[in-house]
Amino acid sequence: MRRSCRLPILLLACLLSPGAGAGWLHRDAAIMGTSVSVELWTDDSARGEGLADRVMAEMRRIDTLMSTWKPDSELSSVNRLAAQQPVPVSPELFRLIHRALEYSEITHGAFDITYASAGYLYDFRQGRHPSRAQLAATVPDINWHFVELDAAHSTVHFLHKGVRIDLGGIAKGYAVDRCIDLLLQAGVQDALVSAGGDSRVIGNHRDHPWNVGIRDPRNHDGLVSVVPLENAAISTSGDYERFFEENGVRYHHIIDPGTGDSARRLHSASIIAGHATDTDALSTSVFVLGVEKGLQLINSLPDTEAILVDNEGRLHYSDGLEPAKQ
Repeated sequence: MRRSCRLPILLLACLLSPGAGAGWLHRDAAIMGTSVSVELWTDDSARGEGLADRVMAEMRRIDTLMSTWKPDSELSSVNRLAAQQPVPVSPELFRLIHRALEYSEITHGAFDITYASAGYLYDFRQGRHPSRAQLAATVPDINWHFVELDAAHSTVHFLHKGVRIDLGGIAKGYAVDRCIDLLLQAGVQDALVSAGGDSRVIGNHRDHPWNVGIRDPRNHDGLVSVVPLENAAISTSGDYERFFEENGVRYHHIIDPGTGDSARRLHSASIIAGHATDTDALSTSVFVLGVEKGLQLINSLPDTEAILVDNEGRLHYSDGLEPAKQ
């Protein structure tokens, strides 16, 4: 799993510059440790600019709430105090932690926000990874059952001293969904919101589906697939966004909760479903599970598809996308 800097998806939509009246509006910003963008059709450019402002403000609000890098965030407070006592949290943070634990149940622990108990020892900028001794000491702290939620009091309590949590595998998708909901409530019919590798679209682009390209994990300028989407979300998790190599071994930000080491069964996992919160969590989970178990999971879920690139560069598809092989 990861802290949450996800891989950017290459968006192949050709957008018009915002004009004085109707047209496409495109806004980018660096938020949540990644590139965030909104693209929407508006009949009034001033109103469209205002909506783009609201999208970026919502992204920043969620980052302030859920960042592990900001010491004053609500999540950082949980990590400091929850091993000592139950910590009251906002209903919003409580709900997302609860949802993350549901995914731990669904994936039998492949998705586990307590991966941060060992994950914090990695520094991808400095090229640092934990030693075997450090992993031996911290991996026992990775267990989602150590996170106790009290719905009556909206509290989070860690049942083990060394536990830390990180919502990086679900928070960006959640932020994307929040922003899409904001646009829908404002009456927007055609838009795309993305945060790193998590994207969701509503409507279409110039009377055609939004075409989303999935990057070749070993060729920055190449694509392995192009996916047409309408009213859907897609998330990609891969080993090429935040990584370093040492002695021929690639260390990256998607951590296997079972080992505390980088997961290496796949190069990338792209999941398509209705909401980005789900695709975000599932792309991380499937990356950890690998081809066989990952596809078993996806094929068991309704209205959910996957495109996987294994660690030898081969493509694999879920049952609903099987014709894409041809």
